Amino acid sequence: MSDQAIYRATGKRKTSVARVILRPGTGQVTCNGRPVEQYFDRAPLRTMALSPLEAVGLADRFDVSIRLHGGGISGQAGASRHGIARALVEADPNLRGELKRAGYLARDARAVERKKAGLKKARKRPQFSKR
Repeated sequence: MSDQAIYRATGKRKTSVARVILRPGTGQVTCNGRPVEQYFDRAPLRTMALSPLEAVGLADRFDVSIRLHGGGISGQAGASRHGIARALVEADPNLRGELKRAGYLARDARAVERKKAGLKKARKRPQFSKR
């Protein structure tokens, strides 16, 4: 990890996409140009988004810039987590095993199921009427 290096990665969750840039620095995190505390105002979302940095103990060694779009706030936090983990592996391949064991490198593929014709929701059927 050199001082001038920039590490980029993309994280995804549901319909959210996070483009993550890691730079050696003091631990500042920005999301769409705003501080992470302002963007993810709920503490659990902030914790989820930054958990890969905490897991490897590098939270104060990198400045993180995240560009998020699509989906909702929860999906964006998951996408951020995925992107940060991928960028950390690019910065230091030795972290791969630790991040993989923690489950941060797996893309969570769960998404909303589409609504089918003739049904009220994805699986809910109209009430049966005998007469």
